[in-house]
Amino acid sequence: MPYFDAATSAPLHPVARQALLAALDEGWADPARLYREGRRARLLLDAAREAAAEAVGCRPDELAFTASGTQALHTGIAGALAGRRRAGRHLIVSAVEHSAVLHSAAVHEGQGGEVTEIPVDRGGRVDASLFVRALREDTALACLQSANHEVGTVQPVAEIAEVCRATGVPLLVDAAQSLAWGPVEGGWSVLTGSAHKWGGPAGVGLLAVRKGVRFSVQGPVDERESGRAPGFENLPAIVAAAASLRAVRAEAAQEAARLRELTALIRARVPELVADVEVVGDPERRLPHIVTFSCLYVDGESLLHELDRAEFSVSSGSSCTSSTLTPSHVLKAMGVLSEGNVRVSLPPGTAREDVERFLAVLPDAVASVREKLGAPVTGAASQGLASLVLDTLGKRCPLPVIELAKAIGRVKVGGTVTVLSDDEVAELDIRAWCHLREQEYVGEEPADQGWAYVVRRLV
Repeated sequence: MPYFDAATSAPLHPVARQALLAALDEGWADPARLYREGRRARLLLDAAREAAAEAVGCRPDELAFTASGTQALHTGIAGALAGRRRAGRHLIVSAVEHSAVLHSAAVHEGQGGEVTEIPVDRGGRVDASLFVRALREDTALACLQSANHEVGTVQPVAEIAEVCRATGVPLLVDAAQSLAWGPVEGGWSVLTGSAHKWGGPAGVGLLAVRKGVRFSVQGPVDERESGRAPGFENLPAIVAAAASLRAVRAEAAQEAARLRELTALIRARVPELVADVEVVGDPERRLPHIVTFSCLYVDGESLLHELDRAEFSVSSGSSCTSSTLTPSHVLKAMGVLSEGNVRVSLPPGTAREDVERFLAVLPDAVASVREKLGAPVTGAASQGLASLVLDTLGKRCPLPVIELAKAIGRVKVGGTVTVLSDDEVAELDIRAWCHLREQEYVGEEPADQGWAYVVRRLV
């Protein structure tokens, strides 16, 4: 069964498995002890730190191992903000950062700090000039991911890092998705990563803090990992994480070229095979293994089930795959279609035959979901109405959008359709539908229940 969800967690690399098993025998003792077993464990830990630091592009004594990438982000943000408290309490983040960054930003704001969120374009990329203009004298920290985890868009880290360094503001980079493909270029100050994203075991994160960066660890501190990750190190997992990072880097150039061809094939073929599809993310400045698209008139959970039955494991940013029924904050920030969203992220070694078979089964999977939801096949003949109101209260997307698509032909060109909906996703997906169908999104206003979304027919 082809596994196409490496951006969530990559399969364990063979080198990681070998290193893990070996370290279970040799690295079980406390590396802080001076007896033989402890010294042996310390040698393994030091070697792992040197290998990981070389891959990251920092000094070994700048790098700490944490219990996860999320912990590395929380610790890195809290420590950098605390270390810069005298400078100010202003934090800058992009709108498409990982939820762990946004959660930390929310905590900071709740404690009296100020947060500026930088928007992105429709491809998911931050405008470097907007980011730079947000820097202030009281900016304590700026955060920018190296590449987006949902759509693969690569961010202008080096350009922004240069300005941050010149103004004395530390830049924290979440490099979880990109470290497998190479070091992060530019003068970043703090960097984080997560081993299971590159084929290492889960439960190992990286936190690198450059010398000279003011950093104050929050919470209880002990003597391990420079005080930045308290508790006994999971040495076998750390050894496996460092070994696998070195291994994937050795294969990165060749594998990146091969996977980029496969994701380019998906980007080109999906709109040809399936009607009413939006391929999202920057088409050029992107990671080699991620491609994301959204399908009109489809709910993501049903589509993922259909693809799972066809023996393909993919993920989605659609709201209907979440118990919260809220859209992906990444897709929302980009202003693109969220319904029927599919993220394909190919692990190293993916065969072209598997990608071609995925493209072969996708049209039937989408058609099956659309048929069950009663999606429109062709537009209805115009009835010449000046306006029309659709009551879709209590219905979840994509149903409001499906009803809009069926009704738009009933109003004359220049006429309006007002959709009443209490689904938070409706605004995003109605806007995206208008963009795809070349209709005009007029706006929205509060209704007795939910909101009224107004669309004008142009064609």
